[in-house]
Amino acid sequence: MSKITAPIVAVGNLPGSIALDQAATVEPVAYKFARVRELDIFYREAGPKTAPTLLLLHGFPSSSHMFRDLIPLLATTYHVVAPDYPGFGHSSAPSPDEFTYTFGNLADVVDEFTAAVGLTRYVVYMQDYGGPVGMHLALKHPEGVRGLVVQNAVVNVEGWSPEIVRDFTPAWTHRTAVTEESLRAILQSTRFQYTQGATRVDRINPDAWLFDQALLDRPGSDKIQLELLYQYKDNIARYPDWQRYLRAAQPPILVAWGDNDPIFTIQGRDFFKTLVPTAEIRGFDAGHFALETHGPEIAAEILAFLDRLRSPM
Repeated sequence: MSKITAPIVAVGNLPGSIALDQAATVEPVAYKFARVRELDIFYREAGPKTAPTLLLLHGFPSSSHMFRDLIPLLATTYHVVAPDYPGFGHSSAPSPDEFTYTFGNLADVVDEFTAAVGLTRYVVYMQDYGGPVGMHLALKHPEGVRGLVVQNAVVNVEGWSPEIVRDFTPAWTHRTAVTEESLRAILQSTRFQYTQGATRVDRINPDAWLFDQALLDRPGSDKIQLELLYQYKDNIARYPDWQRYLRAAQPPILVAWGDNDPIFTIQGRDFFKTLVPTAEIRGFDAGHFALETHGPEIAAEILAFLDRLRSPM
């Protein structure tokens, strides 16, 4: 497929190596499926396969769709792959009776997916749910995960909004139909997650939250998502393991954070610096889905970070 040439409009003085020439080469994005454990795993792929790879891991309640604008900005230089987890996006969504919805199992599927598509060394971008999935991969393959880009994903309890912890703890402690209601409420908070704390709301395409909500509203989706929301407590129990890994391995880390996130706090952002003193911290006047409002700026930081890593990769 031939490349497409299109004009680019510069937005301020952005750091990094995003091309701000009058024209730039835009890599086409391919939309594919890989067969893993009798599941169809959907993924987006772009950029030269001979280049270093960035694996994009999405959060809740989104999918690889959250990276739709980021991928073209990165794929001019790097190989970019963004899968949908089982139960998300366009991937297979078996019921909890047919598939065990734990974050460890999601990570194992993503691990098998990377093997199926031939990825052995890559930098992981992890947002929200992508944090637990990415940390599982890093602990399992410390030699293969060459660095981390963290966007509003935490490895410490203090990184959580106290209100969220307060609301979720009853269900995490003793799950009943009554306590589960606090988890169920989050299934209707998609627009809130996109807009709360965002300072450039007019840049948020409402198609994003409508698409995510439509997928959440599919028959049976609530059972999948409630199971994962409940299972998130196991991630918190694993925080000490993740912290030990980060202290011992000292991986290259870029933290690109929406500082007004109503779910994950500044304490979560800055904690990475205490674990990895060389971690690069970049805060943005944005919310949980910072890419929606600050995509070009975050892309520039990622490209600059990857450029610095490129020789070892």
